[in-house]
Amino acid sequence: MQPCTVAPTAVSFFQCHGLKMYGLNVQNAQKMHVRFEQSVNVQVVNIVVNSSGTSPNTDGIHVTRSENVQIISPIIQAGDDCISIVNGSKNIEAIDVTCGPGHGISIGSLGGGKSQDQVSNVLVNGAKIIGTMNGVRIETWQGGSRYAENIIFQNMKMDNMSNPIIIDKNYCDQKNPCNEQSSAVKVRNIVYKNITGTSATKMTTTFNCSKYFPCEGIRQQEIDLIFKAK
Repeated sequence: MQPCTVAPTAVSFFQCHGLKMYGLNVQNAQKMHVRFEQSVNVQVVNIVVNSSGTSPNTDGIHVTRSENVQIISPIIQAGDDCISIVNGSKNIEAIDVTCGPGHGISIGSLGGGKSQDQVSNVLVNGAKIIGTMNGVRIETWQGGSRYAENIIFQNMKMDNMSNPIIIDKNYCDQKNPCNEQSSAVKVRNIVYKNITGTSATKMTTTFNCSKYFPCEGIRQQEIDLIFKAK
């Protein structure tokens, strides 16, 4: 299936303040399902996203350049990230998330095209992630700058995904190889706590950090992920 590269986002909220949304149901978007951009003080409760796990670039909820966003009890089936949080976002909470199929919960990608990107103060508290490509992921391109910091992933149950916990500071989503760069988005103060379940691969945790800007302040507590062959 080829991605719809110029397709619109199904539902977009731009420069909203004090937005409260309950019970939205979005199905089979051509690209992203729901997008929040340049918005402040947003609360989203009981959103349902339903699309095929093979539909390309169909993020469930995408947050960019927004502050003080609460996403509570979403149920997301998508062909890309269930939730993606990208540049300019801070004070973001995702609580009681159900995710799968899809690519999991992602911070990024950040730093593409040597951009100065920043994400801070993210809490993902309580999630069931089932049959996804990734569990929780932070991804940054080489050559970028600024930071992803103060991020907590806790109280999660994972089942049958390829990469349960991953930090990839050498992300390269293009046909040609990415050249090594001496600058990078800093990844620091990341906590993984009380994450249990099964992995479809033996490598349950991957930290692929930059030799120029190593990951800092990474903490893991009460992690119990077991390889389970299909």
